[in-house]
Formats: sequence, structure tokens, C-alpha cells
Amino acid sequence: MNKLLTIAIPTFNRASLLDKQLAWLAQAIKGFEDDCEILVSDNCSTDNTQEVIQKWQVILSNIPFKSNKNSKNLGVVKNIMYCLNSTTTKYVWTIGDDDPIQDRAIAYVISKLKQHEDLSLLFLNFSGRNQITGEPVHPPTIVGNRWFDIDSENGEGDGKAIFEHCFSKSVGAVIFLTATVYRTDLVKRALQKWQDAENNWISLAYLAGYCAANGSVIVTKETYLECVVGVSYWQKEPKSALLMQYKHIPEVILKLEENGYSKQFCRRMLLQNGKEVNLKVFLGALRRWPISAIKIVVPFLALVSLCAFDVMVSKELGLAESSEISTQEVRSYKP
Repeated sequence: MNKLLTIAIPTFNRASLLDKQLAWLAQAIKGFEDDCEILVSDNCSTDNTQEVIQKWQVILSNIPFKSNKNSKNLGVVKNIMYCLNSTTTKYVWTIGDDDPIQDRAIAYVISKLKQHEDLSLLFLNFSGRNQITGEPVHPPTIVGNRWFDIDSENGEGDGKAIFEHCFSKSVGAVIFLTATVYRTDLVKRALQKWQDAENNWISLAYLAGYCAANGSVIVTKETYLECVVGVSYWQKEPKSALLMQYKHIPEVILKLEENGYSKQFCRRMLLQNGKEVNLKVFLGALRRWPISAIKIVVPFLALVSLCAFDVMVSKELGLAESSEISTQEVRSYKP
């Protein structure tokens, strides 16, 4: 019998964290063994990750437990994509090896997946915590320590509109890996449509947006996990901030437009991204990698300028049409 959900863990050289996450999973999955499969994808670790996997395969022998070891380190995004493409269950929940998840999360996810057979996307709300200070962290546009300020737990409503709201409020929320459960056939289709998604650090936003546009969406009101801010994989990569702000986010927005999101929404998001980029990031990159920085930023500025011009023209046309209608109404009015 086909299982309902794959819980996948991409990992690399963090055996102790993986061991702790699998210990959580072994406890939280009790009672739901018939609904789940487990997949761990090792990105060619050089520590004792394989020993940890083998240990837990024995302990969790009552659950299908697949493992993969890449022949080389593919990078974190490609390892995530491997998990998504390898899934054979109806839904896939890919979780970080270091993200604290509440025990009740699995029970909640399974109940919602069974209750809403047409569900295409589930966002688990989460809190944020600064790794160094321990202080709460959340988007400035959202009140309280949670990253989604919408709750639509009945599986009703316009999935596309729900995603648009979440995306416009916080890009960080919709790209948090552990917070997202995808319907497998939709996420695979999204990857087929944009095969270069594996080279974009924000591509999880595109995957979520694609799923949301093709079915119903649930966003939880309560938080079920925590995001420890300051340990993201991309923060350790050179040029990461420059690429994400000036290249990857615009790429995702344009891909969303290609896949059914309105021109108006996408232009608004591009302009919003243009306002939110950090000039210090560009100036710092300009000092370190002048040619690369210019090659990345110039197309971005051209795109934002085009959007601004497009919006301005649309407003002027709207005013002109409104004026024309008013003139016609005056001329046709007979006291």
C-alpha cells in the first residue's frame, strides 16, 4: 500500500544533529508508522553520518527507511531537490537536520492531509530565535513571534491569493524548508518546468507558489517548529546576499508570473524587492568582486526600472480611461 507522506532529511557533515533529529522523529512518528516513509539524503559526508543512518534504520525497522549518499557534495539545494524528486508518496515534507520541531507536528500534518484530499500545500507556522542572543526574531510586518500572519486551516479560499499574501509579507517564511509540505506530483511538475531551480537559493518560494496555484492551501495559526536565525546554509556562501537580493528573488518572481501569477502582483513584488535590497551588500560586493557585482546588479536595476515605468504607464492609462468615462457620462447626461 502506498504511504501518504515522506519525511525527508537532507544532511551533510552534521551527524550529531541528524542523530538528534532522528531521535525526535522516532518519538513523534509513533502511531503513524503506516502513513509515513523516511528518507535521508547524505550529501557525501566525511563524518559518521552513515553510522547514524544505519543505527536508526535498525531502530525504525517498522517504517520504510530509505537512504542515499551522493557521490560528491552537490550543494544543499540540489540535495533538497533530490529528496523531492525521489519521493513516491502523495506528499513530501523535507525537514532540516537541525530545526526544532514539536512532537505534535506529525499528528497535525497527517490529520490535515487525510482531511483535505485536494491539498496542494501546507505551511506550518514557526517562531524565530537568534542563534547568538536567543532573542525572538520575526518579520517586521508581522505581529508576534510567528512568520505567517494568516491562518487558513479549513483548506478553503484561493490558494494563489493565500500564497501571494504570505510571499509579500515574508520571503523568508515561504522558503523555510521545514515549514513546508508539498504535494509530490505538483512539486515534481514545478521542477520539470524550471530545471534550473536547483541553482537558485530562493527556488523553494517558486515551488510553494506553483503548488499553491494548483490546489488548496493551509497555513497554520499556531506554531509547530522553530527557525534558528543565523545558521542558514546560504549565509556561509560567498556572494550569497548579493545573489539572493539582486538575482535569485527577481528570478523567482518572474517564474511565478510565467506560471499563472498576475503581472500586477509580480511587478509589485519586483518593486518591493527593489526597495528592500541593501545597498551595503552591493557596495561590499563591488569592493571584493567588482566585475561580478556589476554583472549581477545592472540587469536587476534595468528590471526594476522597467517595472516602475510599466506601473507608471498603467496608472496614467487608468486615469485617462477614468477621465474618458467621466466625459462620456457628462455628455450623455440629460436633466
